[in-house]
Amino acid sequence: MSEKVTIYDIAEKLNITAATVSRALNNNPKIKEATRELVIKTAAAMNYKQNKLALALKSGRSNNIGVIVPRIDSNFFASVIRGIEEELYPHGYQVIICQTHESIKRENENLHTLVDAQVDGIMMSVTGISNENDSAFRNVLEKNVPLIFFDRSKHIDGVSSVTINDFKGGYLATKHLIDEGCRHIAHLSGDQSLDIFKNRFLGYKQALLDNGLTFNEEHVIHVKSSVEAGKEATTALLALKTQPDAIFSSSDFAALGAIQELQARNYSIPNDFCVAGFSNEPFTKFMELSITSVDQSPLEMGKMSARVFLEQVDKTDTIKIEKKVVLAPELHIRKSSTKTTF
Repeated sequence: MSEKVTIYDIAEKLNITAATVSRALNNNPKIKEATRELVIKTAAAMNYKQNKLALALKSGRSNNIGVIVPRIDSNFFASVIRGIEEELYPHGYQVIICQTHESIKRENENLHTLVDAQVDGIMMSVTGISNENDSAFRNVLEKNVPLIFFDRSKHIDGVSSVTINDFKGGYLATKHLIDEGCRHIAHLSGDQSLDIFKNRFLGYKQALLDNGLTFNEEHVIHVKSSVEAGKEATTALLALKTQPDAIFSSSDFAALGAIQELQARNYSIPNDFCVAGFSNEPFTKFMELSITSVDQSPLEMGKMSARVFLEQVDKTDTIKIEKKVVLAPELHIRKSSTKTTF
């Protein structure tokens, strides 16, 4: 293999100093245009590649952004990442993606790795509200690296966030089920230590109370976002003395599991049982029995997160203005919850 070409090789070939080559490659205004063009042309001919890490250390900017998500095999998070990339790529930024797999330890490692990699900013959906990683978050802020939460967030001074109005989303879905004549509505809730699931539950509960319906704690079951969890929760609900006649799930996957379990027990959906989910996953609209769901606008969430980052790095002062952006949810009504002719 041939040795890597350096600025000294270019300088020797052109009989100029290495410092002149460096300034020309970095568009220093002190270098004449003719010299700059000659250096760039020679560098290209010699297949010279600039050291990105060295440039980052010198300029204080790497043009890399870290994005941390629980997992990338999710349409929601994949769409958020797409939105971030679409917004930042025209500004010269590349995205480094990390996964936590819902592990606090991995989240901590991701944060330290990205800071060590000299990223210009970090956007993330947190694993939980545990205080275990507070030192890692402080380390990011002390390094003056912009930190933006999206979807799942924590309350940390100086950190911006982009979320949707989960309370309103839960309220809209539950109110729709009430309007369809449902009176005993169950809720499949996620981990309520996370604001997104807590607020969806609170929206569900408020809709019941606002419409004169009794809130029944037995009708709230905590589940993971999986089809199997939805099946198990539905089995438990059907074993209750007061069976529900509808389910509002904080997850589309759990909603799908609920539907599969109900159908296996010969319940007619939506005539006997109405079901609504949350996230508007692609499969919800393509199934024969399409599923009512709340759209979280992941693409727009990603774009907005990127815009918040750009606003912060564009500021010349050291004071970063904390922003809390809350997007409006949209309920997509489909066959799984519509008793009237669809």
